[in-house]
Amino acid sequence: MTWIIVLSAILFLASGTALAYIVGALGVLAFWATDNLRYLAILPQRIFSQLDIFALMAMPLFIMTGEIMNRLGITRVLVDFSMSMVGRFKGGLGHVNIMTSVFFAGVSGSAVADAAALSNTLVPAMRQQGYTNRYAAAITVASSIIGPIIPPSIILIFYGALMQTSVGGLFAAGIIPGLVLAAALLIANSFIAHRQNHPGGKGYKVPPFLSSLRNAAPALMLPIIILGGIVFGIVTPTEAGGLAVVAALGAGWFYGKLSWQTFYECLKRTSSVSGMIFIIMAAAACAAWIGSLEQWPQRLAALAIESGLTGLKFVFAVNLVFLAAGMVMDAPMALFLLVPLFGPTCVAQGVDPTHLGIMLCLNITMGLVTPPLGACLMIVSSTSGENYWSLAGATLPFVLVEVFVLLVIILLPEISLYLPRHMGFI
Repeated sequence: MTWIIVLSAILFLASGTALAYIVGALGVLAFWATDNLRYLAILPQRIFSQLDIFALMAMPLFIMTGEIMNRLGITRVLVDFSMSMVGRFKGGLGHVNIMTSVFFAGVSGSAVADAAALSNTLVPAMRQQGYTNRYAAAITVASSIIGPIIPPSIILIFYGALMQTSVGGLFAAGIIPGLVLAAALLIANSFIAHRQNHPGGKGYKVPPFLSSLRNAAPALMLPIIILGGIVFGIVTPTEAGGLAVVAALGAGWFYGKLSWQTFYECLKRTSSVSGMIFIIMAAAACAAWIGSLEQWPQRLAALAIESGLTGLKFVFAVNLVFLAAGMVMDAPMALFLLVPLFGPTCVAQGVDPTHLGIMLCLNITMGLVTPPLGACLMIVSSTSGENYWSLAGATLPFVLVEVFVLLVIILLPEISLYLPRHMGFI
């Protein structure tokens, strides 16, 4: 019967059907193939029980916050603030690109939003200053994955809901790895800038620091509100999401760009994105249930032990699986399919669930900047006019740096666990 599922998967993929529908249909077929049709009668109840998780309420709120801030055009003020800090160094606009992604991460938490915003703003600016279009686009793609690691992060909320891990702890755990990733990209950009003689250096004109800080302050207050409220126990992550929406509306009033039409468009987009994500979650819940009935996680754990893949070896194997999955699947779908399968086994082998979340979420996010799908690659390619495969090749050095950072995080769990431990989350 397995061959029917494999053949159906190939036909569905060839037809161009959305991945959520493919996974849901294959899940139902798996019930038939494994002689578990009697359980299908309560499948709707099972799906709703998987979606009825309090932590997931924060997701639409953070999506709404990102939508509001994106439509306010705050990228410009963040660019000016980044320029006032690092613009005078060699390869200054490359540094600005990375630093803006760090600040933008605390606003939207989305790699795709980061890539779209910066490719419209910084890529043309870098071209005007003498950078090649390919390099400007490549560093924009590479820096975009900082967004989902530095909180707030939608995929960390997903992981927390799946593994019943503190979302506040995951948010705290993402800060240092996100900054380490940014530092590694800054070093790589500096090396390339000196080697290829990029613009910048002494005498380069930059905006005044204090005025740039004053203009950027309303946007920079968002991560402080979110993290401060969660860390000091004032609010839950869901309540922090609500406060973030209010703060984003306040920033819109400050910048004078908020209107009823903008607010309506933000609501519409938030509803669309949230609905899409919940459809993915429903399909993944169907597949996860048949996996639970057939005891796939237990079989996987037994197979790993029999093969000698325990401890760090198993963690590396899991990371390879997630790296491959991220190249061909949406991050939410990959997380909802693979975390229930591999997560409990990793935890049983001694991996801290908070550390595991940072590892896997950084890993799966790299799929956004690597072929064959690479959503960030596609967005920046279309916006900048750079050939997709040419851009993928130019991004490769930065991807290797990011893989190195992932390796360091895997080997040194304290990078992820230091802040959560000292803040009382673990």
